[in-house]
Amino acid sequence: MNSSIEISSYRDQHFKGSRSEQEKLLKASSTLYMGNLSFYTTEEQIYELYSRCGDIRRVIMGLDKYKKTPCGFCFVEYYAREDAENCMRYINGTRLDDRIIRCDWDAGFIEGRQYGRGKTGGQVRDEYRTDYDGGRGGYGKIIAQKINPNTLER
Repeated sequence: MNSSIEISSYRDQHFKGSRSEQEKLLKASSTLYMGNLSFYTTEEQIYELYSRCGDIRRVIMGLDKYKKTPCGFCFVEYYAREDAENCMRYINGTRLDDRIIRCDWDAGFIEGRQYGRGKTGGQVRDEYRTDYDGGRGGYGKIIAQKINPNTLER
């Protein structure tokens, strides 16, 4: 099997089911998780890039659970597993909006997973980031709050 389409060691810790059920779903899935997106990447850009690998059933943009604004990830559902495999081969690790895209298999989108799981509404990784990243909202939210206590809002 080509290393770009193997299932990674990452597992969704909120998956409702056994580890073996999750493994089975991942091996048959045509859904991908896309990470490290810019907060400014649009759904149209996702369709334009990812449709080069095959027909897309739908794109679900990741949103801040309080502000309902993009927070740097999405799910892409293809109609066929083969198209998702092509995406893993050819798009994983490439650039979009000057960011290196990270693709991983997903066991299948379930309503509610489009929202960030961090305490402040976005992704957990963006809460504790200590560097400035303009494509992901500046400093991490915890650091930003220390710099300017009035910046954290819901």
